Amino acid sequence: MSWPTTAAEAIAVQHELRDQVDRTDHGGPPRYAAGLDVAYGDRLAAAIVVLDFETLAEVDHAVVLGKTAFPYVPGLFAFREVPGLLSALEQLSTTPDLLVCDGQGLAHPRRFGLASHLGVLTGIPSIGVAKTAFVGTHAEPGPARGATADLMLDDEVVGAVVRTQERVKPVYVSIGHRVSLATAIRHALHLAPRYRLPETTRAADRLCRHALVAG
Repeated sequence: MSWPTTAAEAIAVQHELRDQVDRTDHGGPPRYAAGLDVAYGDRLAAAIVVLDFETLAEVDHAVVLGKTAFPYVPGLFAFREVPGLLSALEQLSTTPDLLVCDGQGLAHPRRFGLASHLGVLTGIPSIGVAKTAFVGTHAEPGPARGATADLMLDDEVVGAVVRTQERVKPVYVSIGHRVSLATAIRHALHLAPRYRLPETTRAADRLCRHALVAG
């Protein structure tokens, strides 16, 4: 399948692939979790950092510099980022058991955000842990770490609003592929023992930003 170059082509791909999303758990606890992030400047830097799931120690990383051929269109962000992230995945020596995306999965107008897109294309279990909501409505979760509220869209639960640290802004967790929502929430909390965002996301963010500056 050729890579889309227009919004209409990209939306058609999302409709074609979204039925492949598996909303159930596969396998046991991950051994390695990878954070994925992309930074933009004159060009883009797509970074992946693999952490040991239990200790959160870094075991591998890769970063790819390049340019995006797809315009910025809300709801089609994956088409800007997926090519670079797939290239970075190919450079890893360690295969992750879980992809943690700084973005959405099912919490998307067509139920096929970045986390779902990467999960379906790679077959690797994936979740989205986003800083902000893209779609849906929700109540405010309680103030304690671990408090959650359903993220609703069209009378369907498409994700969860999760308080990862006491009295800190929540994050927005959604299924990507081959992970249930309950497990995605547990993974997000485990990966964020001290800060609002998962350590996977924090590490990938640092790497891609550094790569842009270093050139």
